[in-house]
Amino acid sequence: MAVQRIHIEEFLKLAKTNPVVDVRSPGEYKHAHLPGAQSLPLFSDEERKQVGTTYKQVSREDAIKIGLDYFSPKMRPMVETVESLLRTPVSPLPSPDSRLILVYCWRGGMRSGAVSWLLDMYGFKVYTLAGGYKAFRNYVLESFKKPYAFRILSGFTGSGKTELLHALSKRGETIIDLEGIAHHKGSAFGNIGMPEQPSQEMFENLLSIELTAKTSALPASRLPAPGSDFPSPVWLEDESQRIGLVNIPNELWKTMRQSPVYYLDIPFEERLNHIVPEYGALDRERLINAIERISKKLGHLNAKTAISLLNEGKIRESFSILLKYYDKFYFRSLHNRERLETLLHTVTCKSVCPENADLLLQKINQPYNPPQP
Repeated sequence: MAVQRIHIEEFLKLAKTNPVVDVRSPGEYKHAHLPGAQSLPLFSDEERKQVGTTYKQVSREDAIKIGLDYFSPKMRPMVETVESLLRTPVSPLPSPDSRLILVYCWRGGMRSGAVSWLLDMYGFKVYTLAGGYKAFRNYVLESFKKPYAFRILSGFTGSGKTELLHALSKRGETIIDLEGIAHHKGSAFGNIGMPEQPSQEMFENLLSIELTAKTSALPASRLPAPGSDFPSPVWLEDESQRIGLVNIPNELWKTMRQSPVYYLDIPFEERLNHIVPEYGALDRERLINAIERISKKLGHLNAKTAISLLNEGKIRESFSILLKYYDKFYFRSLHNRERLETLLHTVTCKSVCPENADLLLQKINQPYNPPQP
């Protein structure tokens, strides 16, 4: 057998059913990696630094000798780790080759070469990524430039947009949950009770893989007409470009802002009824800290009153103040679009409920014809 170098498209296709190992250092992996890849570092962060410094300041040969010293005691554990990975299915789809392993490093150079040599010698079928992680990142950034056909689910805070996205999914629609990928609910309170957010780079990696998977796996009934340059529509929630600590990539954001908007018109009191149980159950101290962070925009008197009401246990009254603030903020964001009059579709809803998905789909009972660029 011999190690095979393959390009990113084939690598990602094989990654759906076969394990992937990232042989970069733990720090590189932690910052961002291919979604689903397992960390199998050739060097620790400190070892990588020493090898790199020797390469630059002394010679390539001396750097390789130091690297071999670090590599030798790790050989057997690496082989055993890969054996363990191959015993664990990557997906419900069976792999046609139970000995196949995918390997990448930063540029597809010495680190992946060394580990691939070892695994190939042991008897695994090894594929390495040509161009390494850098090639994957180029793929990610290019993916955001595609002419996706989006439908933007819009509505004031408390409209249940995230829940409605998943209700649409159950009805056969294609969705991307940006807040789920970002681990943030998109407001000053959005990180409370949520896992740590990914880095910007990791957010982009996750988003690109999901977007590509969703748009390439559409059912035949939703594929574009023959000769069409446009994919079938994907539902996204209307977001600010910034979701907590991460940003929606500029190219994708531009496409979102030019896409049809389906605005849920739901009464204020109904939306307030919806958010009080959810946000009222969150940690009181973190809620107060979040209000303090937006006190300037909210108005110092409003912030002080909202905090006072929270401390008195008057959650509904407190969130009524906050909801009015977010309504003003969202109104400006909604209307800060070019040609809004040609993009906006209003869907009147009596309350916040999953059945609003049916009203949305009734609104869209005609074939989707995206505007020509």
